[in-house]
Amino acid sequence: MRKERGVLAVTGPAQPVGGGLFRAVRGRVLVVVTLSVVGALASVVPLVGIVELTRALWPATSGGAVDAGRAWAAAVGAALALVVAVAANLGAVLLAHLADSDLQLDLRRRIVQHLRALPLGWFDARSSGAVRKVAQNDVSAIHQLTAHALQDAVTTVVVPVVVLAYLFAVEWRMALACLALVLVALVLFAGVMRGSAEKYAQYDASLADLNAASVEYVHGIAVVRAFGQAGRSHRRFGEVATRFAAFYGQWSRETAGLMALLEVLTSPVVVLAVLGAVGTWLVTSGAASPLDVLPALLLGATVAAPLLTLGFSGQFLRSAVQARASLLAFLSTPVVPQPEAPVAADGHDVEVTDLSFSYEGEHEVLRDVALRCPAGTVTALVGASGSGKSTLARLLLRFYDPTAGAVVLGGADIRQLAPADLYRSVAFVLQDVQLLRTSIRDNIRLARPHADEEAVERAARLAHVHDRIQRLPRGYDSVVGEDAHLSGGEAQRLTIARALLADAPVLVLDEATAFADPDSEAAVQDALSSLAAGRTVVVIAHRLHTVVGADQLVVLDRGRVIEHGTHSELAVAGGLYQQMWERYAAEAPAPAPLAGPGVAR
Repeated sequence: MRKERGVLAVTGPAQPVGGGLFRAVRGRVLVVVTLSVVGALASVVPLVGIVELTRALWPATSGGAVDAGRAWAAAVGAALALVVAVAANLGAVLLAHLADSDLQLDLRRRIVQHLRALPLGWFDARSSGAVRKVAQNDVSAIHQLTAHALQDAVTTVVVPVVVLAYLFAVEWRMALACLALVLVALVLFAGVMRGSAEKYAQYDASLADLNAASVEYVHGIAVVRAFGQAGRSHRRFGEVATRFAAFYGQWSRETAGLMALLEVLTSPVVVLAVLGAVGTWLVTSGAASPLDVLPALLLGATVAAPLLTLGFSGQFLRSAVQARASLLAFLSTPVVPQPEAPVAADGHDVEVTDLSFSYEGEHEVLRDVALRCPAGTVTALVGASGSGKSTLARLLLRFYDPTAGAVVLGGADIRQLAPADLYRSVAFVLQDVQLLRTSIRDNIRLARPHADEEAVERAARLAHVHDRIQRLPRGYDSVVGEDAHLSGGEAQRLTIARALLADAPVLVLDEATAFADPDSEAAVQDALSSLAAGRTVVVIAHRLHTVVGADQLVVLDRGRVIEHGTHSELAVAGGLYQQMWERYAAEAPAPAPLAGPGVAR
């Protein structure tokens, strides 16, 4: 560990040590490539064998002697090559899919492991959809690379090269005709793909807009119909869908001509017709014999056709390449540094010393913040939106690490604490209620999975949510989202019960009544008072009446602490808090406050 600008820097890797994306299957991928090469080479041999067999049997057409040895060698060689080609290709397909299965398992395990090591603030800035994209969509897209793309690429390269080499050895003019077809096909393919990078970017953006509009329309249909706005909502969706169709149609029209020409040119019938014409000219002019042009007639279609196959799979390959880049970017996201020698907190007081923080390393959200929260007291952070209250709360929970200064718990920098020890000491109830799709019981005992029924019920009673749970179809066995549908205030009280059961000595509350309905706000306040009793509490609130009984108020403005004291002191001090209180008192009622120790509730 080292000191820098007052920051206790904890050594350790900032990124997970994990090797390449394909580390779990690298050896098998090489085997797949090798088998694909063997299969591609062997697949050409039977056609060559037919040519050589024809050469051996040709003298019989004019009464000559048949080269039996050459004929049998060609026939047996073709048969053996066919067996080898089938076995190699089947082996490559099977091994590629098995490798793909193991790769997906390895990637998902690495993703889960990495998710566990990321700063909690990383999840603050991202939706569950972003995590789902990495863990599911991107991993699934990699399937195309490992299970199909390798073999397609090998076939596309190996077969034309081998066939052209053989044709040049037999009849170079027919080989030139085949090569000319390939070059023309490549030129046409380049024309089809001209500007594709920009078009694909527009396609992705248009598709994202269409998906968003679809989700918005489906999720909001009940609301818009209830307020008579179904027509307007449908028009918005229709406009987005029309724009997408117009873009895609225009793109298709721009490339349709060249694509159709490419398909025609690489079709076996056209290839055979072109090579037949060239071969006829060579034979009739006496420049070559029928046996010399036969190989090109049999093998010419195998030269251009793979190019079209690779062209059709281009979109899948592109998605796989994008997914690979996305996964590599995710797995290189810096994780939370771990202390080399964790220490233990001695007590439950919280202190913030000379703390500064910036999300992007440029604009500081907090600057030189200092405050002390003695054990067993309630400290309220107040200030206008954007003053840094919630950011400071998340730094106390180590959602992020400060860029300068420190958060100290029980005399120890929280970066010196093992994560498990930190979250045994600090619990939190935030605005955004997070419940798992599992039973009410398991949601409450998330921090103590083996807590008994009595402890779970006691926490629910203290959180004023037990009676509501009892009215659910299966009580504590009811599953959230299935037969347990809770209001915002009820869900908040469930998270408070969870925090009560965790029994952490330090508690951070960030606008815990923000989504409580008026009928349940008082119950939430009573639950919070039960939760706060005897704990070191840091509470962030816009509803000032909820914190007038706090032991100290800390007023933030533009990331700095500008006032601190009790409500009675600050309400007449002539500063920002007095202005806030007078404005608030004139506009809002005053339900029961969250009180600190020793203050009447």
